[in-house]
Amino acid sequence: MTVPAPDPTAAWRRHAGHCVLLDGFHALKHALRFGAEVPVAVTADRAGALALADELAPDVRDALDGLLAEVDQETYASLVPRPHPTAVAALAVRPSRADHLRALAHTPRRTPVVVLDQPRNLGNAGAVIRLAAGFGATGVVTTGTLDPWHPTVVRGGAGLHFATAVERLEVAELPSGPVFALDPEGEDIRGLKLPDDALLAFGSERSGLSRELRARADHLVALPMRPQVSSYNLATSVAMTLYHWSAGGGAPRLS
Repeated sequence: MTVPAPDPTAAWRRHAGHCVLLDGFHALKHALRFGAEVPVAVTADRAGALALADELAPDVRDALDGLLAEVDQETYASLVPRPHPTAVAALAVRPSRADHLRALAHTPRRTPVVVLDQPRNLGNAGAVIRLAAGFGATGVVTTGTLDPWHPTVVRGGAGLHFATAVERLEVAELPSGPVFALDPEGEDIRGLKLPDDALLAFGSERSGLSRELRARADHLVALPMRPQVSSYNLATSVAMTLYHWSAGGGAPRLS
């Protein structure tokens, strides 16, 4: 059991520059479930946080009991840019990039890698990581300038960055495997079987696939869409594609 730091605010300031911010009870819950190293966690309502654990996450209740340090509301609010309704925040050590690159490169790969090609919206990227974790994807790779570990992305991912490999790479650095890139001009996805080792690539919300990614693609794939509807939200497109892949039997079994 982790023992709370005697002075949690000092510990927070010591780790804040190099750790990942976990906003809220659910982000901390997920991070702990998937093995994150959490040097400090604070709450303005310890009793409320533990009650939530009793109700929603008894598997990590003991860990939270040993980890959460209570601070007053003003102190809590001073440590985070946007206080969460659950009044819980933590700092976690970012996983090793080398470990993630090994996981992405490992073959045979039993689940796809999701590739976000030059995404722009931080919240959408976080939602995609949450989806990928839920479907058991090997990882999520972004190209371009967006940092997939930005605090807003982590918030959108609800702490599930720790459940899959999340990294930023150049198109030339993508792991091996057939690239199925989503594009309106592609083949209807309903007639395709997506292999478990696929790279499922999605263009940016505004401009679609980059020239580099399109050149790397082995297959262009289109989602069914009513005429005159211009596009789907990025996370929706990823969800539809992962569901289609999972219908072939590759997704984790429901417990």
